[in-house]
Amino acid sequence: MNTSFWKSGHTPTLFAAFLYFDLSFMVWYLLGPLGVQIATDLHLTTQQRGLMVATPILAGAVLRLFMGLLADRLSPKTAGLIGQVIVIGALFSAWRLGVHSYEQALLLGLFLGFAGAAFAVALPLASQWYPPQHQGTAMGIAGAGNSGTVLAALFAPALAAVFGWQNVFGWALIPLLLALLAFALLARNAPDRPPAKTLADYLKALGDRDSWWFMLFYSVTFGGFIGLASALPGYFNDQYGLSPVTAGYYTAACVCAGSLMRPLGGALADRIGGIRSLLVMYGIASLCIATVGFNLPNVNMALALFVLAMLGLGAGNGAVFQLVPQRFRKEIGVMTGLIGMAGGIGGFLLAAGLGAIKQHTGDYQLGLWLFASLGIVAWFGLYGVKQRWRTTWGSAAMTVARV
Repeated sequence: MNTSFWKSGHTPTLFAAFLYFDLSFMVWYLLGPLGVQIATDLHLTTQQRGLMVATPILAGAVLRLFMGLLADRLSPKTAGLIGQVIVIGALFSAWRLGVHSYEQALLLGLFLGFAGAAFAVALPLASQWYPPQHQGTAMGIAGAGNSGTVLAALFAPALAAVFGWQNVFGWALIPLLLALLAFALLARNAPDRPPAKTLADYLKALGDRDSWWFMLFYSVTFGGFIGLASALPGYFNDQYGLSPVTAGYYTAACVCAGSLMRPLGGALADRIGGIRSLLVMYGIASLCIATVGFNLPNVNMALALFVLAMLGLGAGNGAVFQLVPQRFRKEIGVMTGLIGMAGGIGGFLLAAGLGAIKQHTGDYQLGLWLFASLGIVAWFGLYGVKQRWRTTWGSAAMTVARV
């Protein structure tokens, strides 16, 4: 990464956006790695477990639209502070009052959605500081906050085994409070922020066909990442009989791969173009997921393919958001909310769908193949718009970035 990048924006804000996003993702994903232990204590079915771990994803998807509007109307920093306080309050209540039923677990998941909505705050906060040629790198670094899923997968099941899963909510408050302090001190709103957007602006953006393409592409890359991250602890436990702690470690390896590749995927897209990078990543992820669908007899073979798939999906996340600011520079707040919402909905459908399919068929095969097929659909869709994008808004006359 060259020195011109670090001089082109505001590094403390970029760090604050990353840290806020990272810890928010940690708690947004918290029910995923705790899913097996919670389901055992609350006597949940596989389908109920799937819906429980998917609820924060759906709530985060819907709330991203709200948080995007709030970031536009107030400021990204103010919206971020509000969201963090709500999440801290919800976790404190769950820790002190306890979660004693399926319905209460779903209610907690709804409040954790505010953590998932951090996406609509952290990315515009960072993006607005950086020029077009560095958007992929800046958005990749800020977006690498999804590495918080690694922290949850690594530590949540082990802490739950020692202290009980209810007390994990209390442990999570410590890093969250530190992140809140750092965000308040370090983050700054960009001086040339675009004017606030209204709900009508969101509806207008939906009238642009490119917005729908980006929502589809991100629903596969990010939806695949967070959906698999939430479902894999249960998958490894159901399919291979791994303990919750071991399943958490296996899941952590997968989500670590995807998280690390997001900033690298953004940097790669800056170098070779977002479209070319995304086409390769869709191919890798779809092939790996389809292969896993054959119910491999060895858990390590499945792990290796899931890691490769997550590498592709993580890099794809970075590539999508290398392209978005080139196409929607003035509408970045609106489009971040809409595209992020689509990604969350994709993740909810994948996590909940895998649980429902396992419940009714006794197997994950159909769900994995359906997701792999969606990746192929996205590949052909991107290939179809490639020429138009490169000769219109992605042309050399319109942007200095590689598209």
